[in-house]
Amino acid sequence: MKLTILGGGGFRVPLVYGALLTDRAEGRVTEVVLHDLDDSRLYAVARVLDEQAAAVPDAPRVTATTDLDEALRGADFIFSAIRVGGLEGRANDERVALDEGVLGQETVGAGGIAYGLRTVPVAVDIARRVARLAPDAWVINFTNPAGLVTEAMSRHLGDRVIGICDSPVGLGRRIARVLGADPREAWIDYVGLNHLGWVRGLRVAGRDELPRLLTDPDLLGSFEEGKLFGVDWLRSLGAIPNEYLHYYYFNREAVRSYQQAEKTRGAFLADQQARFYEEMKRPDAAALTAWDRTRAEREATYMSENRETAGAGERDADDLSGGYEKVALALMRAIARDERTTLILNVRNQGTLSVLDGDAVIEVPCLVDANGAHPVAVAPLPDHATGLVCSVKAVEREVLAAAEAGSRTTAVKAFALHPLVDSVNVARKLVDGYTSVHPGLAYLK
Repeated sequence: MKLTILGGGGFRVPLVYGALLTDRAEGRVTEVVLHDLDDSRLYAVARVLDEQAAAVPDAPRVTATTDLDEALRGADFIFSAIRVGGLEGRANDERVALDEGVLGQETVGAGGIAYGLRTVPVAVDIARRVARLAPDAWVINFTNPAGLVTEAMSRHLGDRVIGICDSPVGLGRRIARVLGADPREAWIDYVGLNHLGWVRGLRVAGRDELPRLLTDPDLLGSFEEGKLFGVDWLRSLGAIPNEYLHYYYFNREAVRSYQQAEKTRGAFLADQQARFYEEMKRPDAAALTAWDRTRAEREATYMSENRETAGAGERDADDLSGGYEKVALALMRAIARDERTTLILNVRNQGTLSVLDGDAVIEVPCLVDANGAHPVAVAPLPDHATGLVCSVKAVEREVLAAAEAGSRTTAVKAFALHPLVDSVNVARKLVDGYTSVHPGLAYLK
């Protein structure tokens, strides 16, 4: 089976390959094609993968190319993890927003809109090529903003594109762990949009254990989200929010913390990864060791500004292991071998949430089999969550419309309608700022 990884020179690709190395079953991935626009990054990542595979018999064969059509032809699965504009683009997304006093995070608020506006046209082009060159392939999208990009691609690929994210997986795992349950045996009632969802229940053997967590302040305050949001707020909500909702519930504090930081997250990662890729130019460098060291630092500093604002302290060791690569592998296994499983995924709504139309991509538990991912029926959202979900989905639709029409006016509308942008005038300044630093937004007229 052939897997093509778009963004194959990306820093986290070894996580995906490492997961593939653990799969020894019949029908596994035997060929991996890395595609990237930067051949030096492809070379660096290929070196890491080569060292990962050194002690593994019959490891998937790895090739690399900068030719997109070549990479797509004959693929059974296509994993999309591109970053349009690179980490420099992310750093610019953050800086422009913070200069206007609004959040600059890469998937939430102004930064997420800017990222979406320059990513959607590229993702749509990829989707059209897949439909032409690999019509039977399944696309697994991890490109951020994951829900928005998945919806853009679904307009050309239908249900053969599925978005994944490690945030709901990590959240469910942490809740199960503090409740003494096996995450593999727990049913997680999670619903929302990508980076905008809530766990409303966690069932073990048919019994919802979440109420027990919410009534025990010591237990509730013992894990990442309890520390991040505070026990009182979680008990008021009656649910456990995805960590990204900290940007909404504590927006003023988050913006202030980001403004006071020595470097934005994007700038930090740009510098950190530049050192890694530079080190990989040395033939004698230990590629896997350098990658492991860089990854550990990256994971330990994840959402550090939010944790500092909340007084949450350092991340627990159990939360430093990532997880999206395991979701991707489980998804591929379920489809390729009809190994039926349940995963939290980004898929078309299809009537699951009545407040959104059928084509809206949402993030919910899905039953996965050889025919793809099928969203599971969920209870309606509470009013406070419905308002946010509908508001942010409306913004995503304006981003898609702006990208399709190349409309600067519609781009302004997208920024202005977002709950974390507090003025139409600020929205206009954001569009001016982003178009001045991103050549990829020159299409907005």
